[in-house]
Amino acid sequence: MQSFDHLITTRPHEVRQILISDLHLSPDEPALVQAFLALLDDCLALPALKRLFILGDWFEVWLGDDAYLSLSADEQQTHWLAPLIAKLKQLRVDGCEVLVMHGNRDFLLGQPFCNLFGGEIIYEPYLLNVGQQRYRLEHGDALCTDDKKYQFFRKVMRNRLTQWYLLNKSLEKRLAIADNIRQKSKQKNTTKAAYIMDVNEASVNRAIYTYDALLHGHTHRPEIHRSSEGRSRYVLGDWHLLDEETRQPKVSAVIGAITADANLESNDNSEFEMVEFNFLQR
Repeated sequence: MQSFDHLITTRPHEVRQILISDLHLSPDEPALVQAFLALLDDCLALPALKRLFILGDWFEVWLGDDAYLSLSADEQQTHWLAPLIAKLKQLRVDGCEVLVMHGNRDFLLGQPFCNLFGGEIIYEPYLLNVGQQRYRLEHGDALCTDDKKYQFFRKVMRNRLTQWYLLNKSLEKRLAIADNIRQKSKQKNTTKAAYIMDVNEASVNRAIYTYDALLHGHTHRPEIHRSSEGRSRYVLGDWHLLDEETRQPKVSAVIGAITADANLESNDNSEFEMVEFNFLQR
């Protein structure tokens, strides 16, 4: 795995697609927001970039698109999301698709918000062709089937009727519900065995059966796994502070990059690689 402070150092003319997951952005963690903005600057500098995938948990919590869309024009302009939206919009104008998948923390994210920058909501499983290989993309929480209670909770929360019910609550009530769920989740996770919060092998085998590779996030355990059948499972890493005590926190994340030889027109030579992306807030 290669490590870079800027994506533009990794053969900029060959980078075609970028895949990231588990950013957990919020106004409470400005360093993570600045790291994402830095990555977007790098994306804007990549001359051949065609797609940016965000594979879930883009935000620490998302109460609904109306939390931002209901603000006045002045409030939106000074909101912490404003620079993020502006850079994504420029990226789309430059010809790069922005494809966003739901995670377990931002499943209420909708197409209306993505319309602000020309993005598109995509759903799992998502098929991505990389050269001659078929990649299955998903967030990853559906693979953690040993956690029976969470899978029941996930099924309820992903139900359209539940989401309609939540979105018709006031923002204040939604925030209270989200805080309550988050606190209960933290308490339960402290008593769960580590394997329960990781993927289930049988679930992975079923998911990857008709694909050449599986790519997901969620577990915060970046790794490349190889099966005896020659299939690969790539796990993207979460965005996190390496040293929360310093005045200049460093953010690190393991992301994915799809590259292709800039001298060849065919997409058959595309390759996927894992990249460690680092950002030092100055």
